[in-house]
Amino acid sequence: MKVALGQFHVSPDWKANLATAESLIRQAVAGGAELLVLPEGIIARDVDDPLSLLKGAQPLDGPFVSGLVGALKGTGLTLMTTVHVPAEGGRCENVHIALSGNGIFARYVKLHLYDAFAELESNTVVPGTQVPPLVEVGGFRFGMMTCYDVRFPELARRLALDGADVLVIPAAWVKGPNKERHWETLVTARALENTVYAIAVGECGPLNIGSSLVVDPLGVPLARAGEIPALVFAELDRKRIEAARKTVPVLRNRRFAAPELAQA
Repeated sequence: MKVALGQFHVSPDWKANLATAESLIRQAVAGGAELLVLPEGIIARDVDDPLSLLKGAQPLDGPFVSGLVGALKGTGLTLMTTVHVPAEGGRCENVHIALSGNGIFARYVKLHLYDAFAELESNTVVPGTQVPPLVEVGGFRFGMMTCYDVRFPELARRLALDGADVLVIPAAWVKGPNKERHWETLVTARALENTVYAIAVGECGPLNIGSSLVVDPLGVPLARAGEIPALVFAELDRKRIEAARKTVPVLRNRRFAAPELAQA
């Protein structure tokens, strides 16, 4: 199965971001991809306004997501990304969505909010309360994660035990000392320790690192983008998953029960 990773700089203008996403959809289809993954929070972002994600939030039936669905019609392509959706109390939800030309068919509200490195995502975002679902595309099962989730191995392990073959991680990974190393190390670890593929797509620009990558079930990097807008492709092979799990049967050898989501 061929997948595409579309890395770009999210602007403050949702119409411009929709146009960019539409262009990436066309390029992914032309390249033969069955799945396109875009970064986290792609409706609107302004580096000079920390409330821009909240101000730009739209309902899932709003013009931005509706535009994505329209662009996917007739293509056979699945798209996974995250958008900010208005919520009660003046905040929003960070929602990872899987959609096709028929509309949204899976969604996950981000569990782990980025209250770290002097940032407080919880000031504007409401955390989710449910373990993500699995998304089936092209004979593979994809587990939904979002950005800061990658620092929590319990979620990746739970998704692998639920049957995920691939972890999909849209992100807006903030620049900083050693942050690129954190990103690559964590994405690689989540793939290797669970014998799954990991597809991690980062927003690029003045605030975030980009550095999108695909890692295979034995920790081998298959594709990588730099710090500028890019579209890269990778092939997923079920035989590679089977071989990894035969060689390193960590899921079968584990001694701990499947992680459960703590009650709030």
